[in-house]
Amino acid sequence: MHITIAGSGNVGRALAGGWLKTGHRVTFATRDVAGDKAAELREQGFGVVLLNDAATSTDVIVLAVPWAAVEATIRSLGDVAGKVLIDTTDPLKSGRELAIGFGDSGGETVARLAPSARVVKAFSTTGSRNMADSNYPGGKLMMALAGDDTPAKQIVMALVADLGFDPIDTGPLAMSRYLEPLAMLWINLAYTQQLGPNIGFALLRR
Repeated sequence: MHITIAGSGNVGRALAGGWLKTGHRVTFATRDVAGDKAAELREQGFGVVLLNDAATSTDVIVLAVPWAAVEATIRSLGDVAGKVLIDTTDPLKSGRELAIGFGDSGGETVARLAPSARVVKAFSTTGSRNMADSNYPGGKLMMALAGDDTPAKQIVMALVADLGFDPIDTGPLAMSRYLEPLAMLWINLAYTQQLGPNIGFALLRR
């Protein structure tokens, strides 16, 4: 599968590395295709295209930018009609707080900004270190996701599983209202409570 990632920070690179290892074709979409960072990405085996070419000849687009850059990034992606758009972002403001409460969500905001895309919320409830290495001795970490398009969610669940996570479909995209606070809980435990980033959530069954 061809996956194009908008955002080459910790989250984007962690996801890209895992998918490349599992046989996917991974491209980064950026505003600068000629700089040192672009050259480094190419050396690592990734494609690099301009942001406005992100939707060209790709199966999945991953939004992995800071919340403040979400709107401008989406408007620069090109024609995303019918594309699976994975929203990994959390609507954070300064002070490690959510900018959006339970009456709306970042995921729903992304869908309004890209109404023709098939938006799935995923990879928003844990840190990039877990995305790069999801292995824990006690079992698989869960990766909760939400979306209104069932076939799109099935594609994302397969990509989640490729990275070693236990994919959990929580329902429609409006469930992002509860997934984003779960991200805040992880951030609080990892950094405010100083448990560190090598922690994660799991769903136990019996």
